[in-house]
Amino acid sequence: MQTGYYAAAAGMVTQFNRLDNIANNLANVNTAGFKEDNLVVGDFMRIFQEKRDELPNANQTKEGAKFINRTMTRVPQIVDSFTNQSVGTLQSTSNPLDFALTNEGLFFAVRTPQGIRLTRDGSFSTNDEGKLVTKQGYEVLAEEYLQNGKNGSISIANSDVVVAVDKNGQISTNVPNSVTLTPNKKLLIAQPQDISKLKKEGDNLYAFDDIKDIVAVSESGSVKQGFIEKSNVNAVKMMTQLIETNRLVGMYQKAMSTQMDDMNRDAIEKLAKKA
Repeated sequence: MQTGYYAAAAGMVTQFNRLDNIANNLANVNTAGFKEDNLVVGDFMRIFQEKRDELPNANQTKEGAKFINRTMTRVPQIVDSFTNQSVGTLQSTSNPLDFALTNEGLFFAVRTPQGIRLTRDGSFSTNDEGKLVTKQGYEVLAEEYLQNGKNGSISIANSDVVVAVDKNGQISTNVPNSVTLTPNKKLLIAQPQDISKLKKEGDNLYAFDDIKDIVAVSESGSVKQGFIEKSNVNAVKMMTQLIETNRLVGMYQKAMSTQMDDMNRDAIEKLAKKA
């Protein structure tokens, strides 16, 4: 059994997964509020150094040697993934319905057909009913949704020619035919209790298990009106990883070719000479 061949094949599959992840990051380099995804590849030596004192067999026994040999034949694989939640660069748009969050770990809450979801993309507008919505048409929720279970929709009338939002998300609009501002609703700035449990599900949205898993941050001090948060993907780093991954795929392919072609040919030639 040529274990080296299978190890190289599995290693190539790992690199294909990395390529998919890198391609997704690069495709969203200009997506507002997008957060970079990263994969963790298992490393035997690190795992062995951390776990060698917990081996099921004593190190210096025959059984221990067999266990280590079996472990060493395991191939590199994706063992974990995580999302880099650092804040991206803020870009001024001068659009009063564009909003950015300057603090990490905070999100806007929106209502979708699948339930309440979180997003960092604050490129909002109003629909035909005057409700504040995302680019996909999902309603942006007000803080009252979590506080007292109300509907939570935010409405801005066509007559509201002035829309001002403070750093905590309090919306104020002008009195009709006047420049005097009156308080409207307040944006729901949501903070997950465990950000690592958020799941990306497309449309730049994050799903969570239970509404109790998020809390409203009334005094966030993080809302900036007239700005959007750009993606935090580092395009240069991604391109470097892309080149590295492509080279690794080539190395694994060469190793597989060596295992199947060169070694088999050598074995056949040696057997032919003995025959």
